[in-house]
Amino acid sequence: MRSADVPEIGQVERRCFTNPWPLSAYRRELQHPEQNHYLVLRAEPPDDPPREPSAANGSGPRAIARRTLLPLGLGRWAESEPRAGGAPVVGFAGMWTAFDEAHITTIAIDEPYRGQGLGEALLACLFDEADRRGAVWMTLEVRVSNESAQALYRKWGFAVQGTRRRYYSDNNEDAHIMWSQALSDRRYRAELAVVRAHLADRLDRAVEGFSPAMARRPAAPAPPPPWESGGRA
Repeated sequence: MRSADVPEIGQVERRCFTNPWPLSAYRRELQHPEQNHYLVLRAEPPDDPPREPSAANGSGPRAIARRTLLPLGLGRWAESEPRAGGAPVVGFAGMWTAFDEAHITTIAIDEPYRGQGLGEALLACLFDEADRRGAVWMTLEVRVSNESAQALYRKWGFAVQGTRRRYYSDNNEDAHIMWSQALSDRRYRAELAVVRAHLADRLDRAVEGFSPAMARRPAAPAPPPPWESGGRA
């Protein structure tokens, strides 16, 4: 994510969350890249060449440019300038690192692109970046009512370790605190390799059914996505 992305990120943020961050919060986060890491996912034309290894397969920290994913532009992130034609922001994700912990602050996918595994793909990218930065654990907060998000995080090895009371300011809902297993654990890494393989297959199927009209379809206000995480107090 770059400063130039922030206004469009703000639009997606407001469509995705009931208590959106102000734009100033993202600009402040971007001033400290040594601590914070934010990704932007844009839908781009299918003729773009692959640029990065596949995070879906765990071989790259910032992109999942599998050949079959190119119609959704998953090979381009914040390092790439948005096209003049206006490739829309599909979603974004972020985390901060401190000591041995990588804390997921947000994951969002705009409404027209949901249900295709893209939020999970961003989660995979955050795992890779946390690993690259030497984090031992990953953590996050999630609404206690958000069972679908909790199921996704459990799929990736997270478990509930506590609760923050009245954490969400929009409705005073509690948040579960979830921690991953140790990122260096061999058994855990083997389990995640299986999860990544299933994700890659799902993304392939999503692209097979991709319609260019999807990228042009206006996004209507929608309920929070099922992977809504912390950073919303």
